This record gives sequence, structure tokens and C-alpha cells, in this order.
Amino acid sequence: MLNGKIVIVTGGASGIGAATADHFSKLGAIVLAADIAATASHRLDVTDPASCAALADLAIERHGRIDGLVHCAGIGADTPFLEMRVEDFDRIIAVNLRGSFLIGQACAQRMGAGGAIVNIASVSGMRGNTGRAAYGASKGGVITLSQVMATELAARGIRVNVIAPGPVETPLVAAVHDAAIRRSWTDVVPMGRYGTPLEIAASAAFLCSEAASYITGHVLAVDGGFLAGGIHRRRE
Repeated sequence: MLNGKIVIVTGGASGIGAATADHFSKLGAIVLAADIAATASHRLDVTDPASCAALADLAIERHGRIDGLVHCAGIGADTPFLEMRVEDFDRIIAVNLRGSFLIGQACAQRMGAGGAIVNIASVSGMRGNTGRAAYGASKGGVITLSQVMATELAARGIRVNVIAPGPVETPLVAAVHDAAIRRSWTDVVPMGRYGTPLEIAASAAFLCSEAASYITGHVLAVDGGFLAGGIHRRRE
């Protein structure tokens, strides 16, 4: 499915990024998994233009091309709007939105026709979920940024799509979602559960493959039905 493709995966040290790197490798891709964590195969600070350019240059130096980018790196917080500190807001915007711009630009500048970019956003970028002032704003920005990228890069033969996960079992979610938040999510997700990182990775693999060759600028919600659902359970 992805045999021989050269793919950069950000946030590759844990969660969705790690699952994506592993899944893509099993599908035959040559993966450069990058993360700010010291344990990462390739260190990357997505807020730093030089760091993003260096990673893209490394892919060209080692493999001669970049076929795909799956941008999973991100941070979040569950903080009420009136309690959000400006420095925390700025940091989340810097990592999630500025980071998407920087790594996307660095890879697209070096990517030829047939390339594919998948940015991981969130359903919180599409709905006003409580406690997501900074996170939701950043992910909403990622969606619009990706649509602009898709429009402008189509002439170069590069596709850009977005995955908007619902709640997914990742270390970031484990740190942010307490028991009350988990109950709230499972109550409004029609499938009644959190997703898995592999379910997101499999969706990214499809969007990077030739099976999605006529899909660009699309936002794929992988959310157990959250965005589709209204009242779906009656409380007795």
C-alpha cells in the first residue's frame, strides 16, 4: 500500500505519531519518525523553522525525496476560557498551528508531484468543546490552513488532507481527561468508546495512498460518530 514511500511522521515518539510510524513501516514505507522527545529517532521542534528545514533536508539527503508527511505533533490542555493564561494559549497555538505551517511548508517545498500531507487536527477544532479555548482554536486553524495548502499545492500535484480525531487513547488524553471528562465523552460518542491510535494511523495510511488519489482538502472525522450525533441516548 505504501511500499517504498518516504514518509516523515512528527510526534513519532508516542500516541498517534508512534502508531502511525509503526503502521506505515509495516505497510512498506520508509519512515522518519521525529519528535521533540530525547528518545526520538530524529529530534524535531516544530516551532523552529531551522529544525523543520533540517529534518526535511535530512530526508532528501538520505532518500532523495519526500513522498509523505503525517503531522501528529501537538499539545493540549483542558482549561476554562476565563482561566486560560495567555502564555499557555500562545504555547498551544505555537506548537499546534505554527508547527503545522512550518513543517508543512518545509516538506512541501521539497516534495514532488504525487506527494501527500496529512495534518492531525481534532473534532475540538470543529465544535466549541468546553475547556478547549486554545486547543480548539489551534486545531480549527490547522483545518483552515490545510484547506489553503490543498488549494495552492494542487497545481504541484501535492494532496493535503486533515484527520479530525475524536477522543483517542493517547498519553496526552490520559493526562488531560479525568474520570468526569471521560464520562462526558463516552456519553456523547455514539460508539460509546474512545478510539485507538491505530485507527487514526490506518486512516492516515489511506489518505497517503493511491486509493485517495482524488481526495484533497478533505476533513476526515475519525470520531465514533461524535460530529454526526445529536441526542442518541435517553436517560431514564
